[in-house]
Amino acid sequence: MSKSLYETLDVSENASADEIKKAYRKLARKYHPDINKDPAAQEKFKEINAAYEVLSDPQKKKQYDQYGDQMFGGQNFHDFARGQGADIDLDELLRAMFGGGAGGGFGSFGGSGFGGFSQQMNLDLQTRVTIPFMVAVQGGKHSLNINSQSFDIKIPAGIKEGETLRVRGKGKRFKDQVGDLLVKIQVAPSSEYERKGNDLYKKFDIPLKEALFGGKVLVLTPGGDVTLKVPQNTKNGQKFRLKGKGVVDRKSSLKGDLYLIANIVLPDIDKLDGALRKALEEKL
Repeated sequence: MSKSLYETLDVSENASADEIKKAYRKLARKYHPDINKDPAAQEKFKEINAAYEVLSDPQKKKQYDQYGDQMFGGQNFHDFARGQGADIDLDELLRAMFGGGAGGGFGSFGGSGFGGFSQQMNLDLQTRVTIPFMVAVQGGKHSLNINSQSFDIKIPAGIKEGETLRVRGKGKRFKDQVGDLLVKIQVAPSSEYERKGNDLYKKFDIPLKEALFGGKVLVLTPGGDVTLKVPQNTKNGQKFRLKGKGVVDRKSSLKGDLYLIANIVLPDIDKLDGALRKALEEKL
């Protein structure tokens, strides 16, 4: 029965705990990334640590001595480690295989054999992304690079800060099993809009003339340009509600509202006609 973990640490299958520890320390010093700058040394260092994780623990070592490389699908440990990808945590993977601290081990599989192991592993990956404000409002795509794979994920319209998207089949791999990628969403702030629930708030400029005498003002909204009819004597900070022009609710599919907040733009007094300026000074 092949037992390549011993080969990884360059010790015999009958090595004592002290011999295993001594061999590990020697190899760890040799391949530590701070000492050995060879790119391959980092992968070797990971394998050494993972092998020692098993062989230094009496219970895990006993399980490995019983089943050998059958645990790795019949592969030697080196090939198994390379097959997991550069980003996988081998220590975590082996802890899951050997029951970790949960008292599981192979006895917990009952009659399911080795195939039951993959059901207990967590093969999911987690990441965070920051998306533009309007992508969160209107939906769109966002590019990711995970495990040397580049792909786009679909961002649904109305997604909120802190929500998590599950991308199927983009997690860790073990044999014929593959986990999912869990993407936690962060939303970049907007200099133009504020979101409260499914409602949007935006300030828009109104020239003094339209504010005093009424008129029409063109306002850019997420749904396109809107011509807003402004009544006489519009006050600074006055709100105009555009029903159904806010953010879609992902559960109900209903849309929130868009609130436009008036910002009265005063003219430059120095550029006013002299007679008008004098009349304003006298009448206001």
